[in-house]
Amino acid sequence: MLRRQARKPGRAQGFTLIETVFAIVILTIGVLGMAALGTKMMSTGQQSKYMSVASQLASEKLEELSHWSEDDPHVCVPVGNGTAGSLGADILQQTTCPPDASGATNSSSVSYYDDVNLAVNTGTADCPNSTVGCFSESVSGQNAGVTVYTTTYHSPDGVIGTNNNAPASATFHRRWVVEADSPIAGVRRITVLVTLANAAQKPGVTFQMSTVRP
Repeated sequence: MLRRQARKPGRAQGFTLIETVFAIVILTIGVLGMAALGTKMMSTGQQSKYMSVASQLASEKLEELSHWSEDDPHVCVPVGNGTAGSLGADILQQTTCPPDASGATNSSSVSYYDDVNLAVNTGTADCPNSTVGCFSESVSGQNAGVTVYTTTYHSPDGVIGTNNNAPASATFHRRWVVEADSPIAGVRRITVLVTLANAAQKPGVTFQMSTVRP
């Protein structure tokens, strides 16, 4: 008569333990993968939001510069220079335009950079806190070498107001450059570079936009 060898209980328990460990490892890898994917999606979403705002701020600055007359220091290029301003440094200088048709020259201190802060409250009676649905934009400027701010806020009830309160921090930094006779003679190209000031956002956010005008 053939005898069947009984399976040892310890061996059966050993296989069950190994299977359990493998299951835990596979589950852990899956959870870590989902967590990494979620983090990546959040980072990408944040970057897309900031990039959209940066493009709007670049367009806003280009539109503002387009309103100056061609012989105004804000958009002219001094005689003997190919450019005014810079995308690589904050430039504050005395700019003197070439003589106009009457022989007159315009000169002014021009800042080719600014900071922009976006917020949902201004501490004013119309926008006392972040729960009332306000939106404000603070833009820096230079007055006799001193940084000043102009804050424009919009409240849900239609009130548009301004003040000169300095924001807590800058959200975006803008620089621009004016290039004479570019891309062809007789016109000038204005380029604006917008950079997110929050270094914690990875990857960083930069946006560049140009326009051509007489």
